[in-house]
Amino acid sequence: MRILFIGDIIGRPGRDVVSNELPGLRRALAIDFVIGNGENAAGGFGLTRKVANELFATGVDVLTTGNHWADQKEILSFIDDEDRILRPLNYPAGTPGKGTGLFETR
Repeated sequence: MRILFIGDIIGRPGRDVVSNELPGLRRALAIDFVIGNGENAAGGFGLTRKVANELFATGVDVLTTGNHWADQKEILSFIDDEDRILRPLNYPAGTPGKGTGLFETR
């Protein structure tokens, strides 16, 4: 199995690189699964639904986050329903979202 982990995707420039390069990388390297850190993908701070969907459409399978995961408060309205976005696992019980997930490859 080939897994590609993309480090911090920051703002529009980071999303543009993912959009332009990921499809070719998936084919050239026969990548089975792509994990991207999206905690700064929305304008450099946090993650919105629109930005998450844009990254999923480019071929990212799962988005991870970190200490900036809730910088865009909009995420609180959808993170509980979006299994493909993971918040940090070590956050207190009751924190919205999921810290782990089980995913199928393509």
